[in-house]
Amino acid sequence: MYNRIAHIALVVKDYDEAIHFYTKKLDFILLEDTKIDETKRWVIIAPKGAKESCLLLAKAANEKQLASIGNQTGGRVGFFLFTDDFRRDYDKLRNRGVTFVRSPKKESYGVVAVFIDLYGNLWDLLEPNEKNKGVIR
Repeated sequence: MYNRIAHIALVVKDYDEAIHFYTKKLDFILLEDTKIDETKRWVIIAPKGAKESCLLLAKAANEKQLASIGNQTGGRVGFFLFTDDFRRDYDKLRNRGVTFVRSPKKESYGVVAVFIDLYGNLWDLLEPNEKNKGVIR
């Protein structure tokens, strides 16, 4: 048996501004953008080289969903972007205006810094050390 998490929904205010942020600032790839009806689209993005899960950008459709934008995980880091070259990607993101709220820090599992996306969601930029490459934390 083979199971996997295919998509993780990320509630956004606007499809196009979210696509722009993730593709232009973070270098994600737009995998699909299909109109479902007048207000809903199926928008899938992923980091370059991703082989398993992707983000499904889901436009908020009501007040409750609007209220969760930027705080889907209650203020915790909710998303983890692994890199094979921390310094390269950290410098690139900073040069593109991405805001880091926690400076780079060497931890037992690798080098990590925390940034926010366009809505305020917290993300780890993480380069696992050799011992932890391929390990899901």
